[in-house]
Amino acid sequence: MAYIVTLTLNPTVDKSTIVDKIVPDHKLRCDAPKFEPGGGGINVSRALKRLGQDSLAIFPASGPAGTLLQHLLTQEAIDQHPITTINWTRENFIVVDASTNQQYRFGMPGREIASDEQNLILETLQTLHPVPDFLVVSGSLPPGLEPEFLVKVLHMAQANNTKVIVDTSGPALERLVQEGVYLIKPNIGELSRMVGVSELDSEAVGEAAQGLIRAGKCEIIVVSMGPQGACLITKDTVDHVPAPTVKRRSTVGAGDSMVAGMLYGLATGRSMREVVRMGVACGTAATMNPGTELFKRTDAEKLYRWLVDIMPKDKALS
Repeated sequence: MAYIVTLTLNPTVDKSTIVDKIVPDHKLRCDAPKFEPGGGGINVSRALKRLGQDSLAIFPASGPAGTLLQHLLTQEAIDQHPITTINWTRENFIVVDASTNQQYRFGMPGREIASDEQNLILETLQTLHPVPDFLVVSGSLPPGLEPEFLVKVLHMAQANNTKVIVDTSGPALERLVQEGVYLIKPNIGELSRMVGVSELDSEAVGEAAQGLIRAGKCEIIVVSMGPQGACLITKDTVDHVPAPTVKRRSTVGAGDSMVAGMLYGLATGRSMREVVRMGVACGTAATMNPGTELFKRTDAEKLYRWLVDIMPKDKALS
């Protein structure tokens, strides 16, 4: 089975609760809080575990929240390699107003990673044994960490023939694409910025993405289109996959679940047609659950079978 490593540079502990109604200037009585590990790559590792695929999660951690983060991952049987840092791990806070079912998400800023700590992260990646088949770089960058750090990570992985999957945004995504990666998962707005146009409609997505592929920026692009599903683009194929209609409770973790679904498909040798459908199935299944909860495997497998069955077989990719 493929060896997968996830890298999360701005991890968090997500603390969530429910109140009857959010009203200003009143003491609000909350339900018992729920604590969950958070951060792009960490969520990918958690989602992969639900699919029966192991991975190694690498992340900086320190302080009470860092200790709790490691404990929570241990409870989920996630293989982990925390890098001890001076600055404490951040926490996020999520509140659901029960009267409206609206969710309020309070994201705290990350903490800086010192230069010697950055070097330790690079050393950890360099000395991994065996060499990973896939490295997932996912989530935001903490303050003070420049995209050039990710370029070092990318070059190190490429030197070992590790396929790099990138799910980040802004300057970090744009900088990594300049160097050439295996797979990216931008939304339409991010793809528009990468190709230098103000906006793209769904019809123009395929041509724009194939332009990046022809230029050697990446091999596979999966454009996340929210409720409209996703579009898989390779050098010679454009495959749009609609999202199944479900009752949506929360979109938290849907993007990370989608990445995990695609990675699971790649790791288990499925066709690209099946890979993107597994991604859409996992991402959609995650929206069926409240709060910060990820998908249930039974939901993902049911949606995957539906997506595979409804699409014409002659559109299958190899």
